[in-house]
Amino acid sequence: MGRRMAKILVLTETSGNNVKPVTLEILGKLNGQDIEVASLGDLSSEAVEQLAKHGASKVHTLRGENLSVYSPEGYSQAYSEFLKSNSYDYVFAGATSQAKDLIPRLAGHFDAGMASEVTNFVIENNEFHGTRPLFAGKCLAKVEIKGPKPHFVTVRPNSLGLPEEPSPNSGEKNTVEVNPGTIRAFVKEVIKGASEKLDLTEANIIVSGGRAMKNGENFKILDELAEVLGATVGASRAAVDSGYAPHNMQVGQTGKTVSPSLYIACGISGAIQHLAGMRTSKVIVAINTDPDAPIFTKADYGIIGDLFKIVPLLTEEFKKAMN
Repeated sequence: MGRRMAKILVLTETSGNNVKPVTLEILGKLNGQDIEVASLGDLSSEAVEQLAKHGASKVHTLRGENLSVYSPEGYSQAYSEFLKSNSYDYVFAGATSQAKDLIPRLAGHFDAGMASEVTNFVIENNEFHGTRPLFAGKCLAKVEIKGPKPHFVTVRPNSLGLPEEPSPNSGEKNTVEVNPGTIRAFVKEVIKGASEKLDLTEANIIVSGGRAMKNGENFKILDELAEVLGATVGASRAAVDSGYAPHNMQVGQTGKTVSPSLYIACGISGAIQHLAGMRTSKVIVAINTDPDAPIFTKADYGIIGDLFKIVPLLTEEFKKAMN
């Protein structure tokens, strides 16, 4: 008998008109399977084109009353209705803040197994085998899912990487009316912060500041470097606890776990709690006046010196190089 392809649904999110990169990472990794994509709300023509280019055979747009803004009850009930009318083996999503809330609810609806925040996986003979970090990244657990299908999986952003040569598919559009049922709690308005940068967990480049930033005003020099690099600004727990930055910027065991291609740590000593949140970064650059700072043991490149002199110099040099 021939190898049966798994039938897979990938739940997508967008940022503006574009698909979030983690969705494209998942599609690339699933190359060779029967892949469909679903979204609540309309997708731009650019987004549909991106999904088709990366292997989606169908793109389902789900529509229903009171679904213009995310609500846990509404979205989970709408997706559950759609999934019940289709026979999928697996449902994938990026481990975004929304999916971390939504996917466990869906798994609960179906009394099905779930693997969360995997950093790699394979599907062979319709069986899932994944890995996910445990104990602050000190070890990797092998994950398998048993029981009734569909099985649910979330993938940590930036862990798989984008495919170099995507395998395009038809990306056939399909609009589906769904009933979200009774929604007891509505989101009336979403108030965004001043920054329009990517969320830390999805950023490809991160510039972070520690207690050595001295105050919140000094984070402006990190903002300037981040602007040149197209990066997102983060902070250590010490900086957040000192009131220099809000908690949503915190990287570490009690903040966000990130896996960017480049992580620039400015004035961060490298406490184990911080390293737990960024140790899977592809390249780590550390700037610190203390040559014995623990961060240098994990850094690929280290600069010993005053960040208030070095960061502006980096900003100017990157401006010259990128013009």
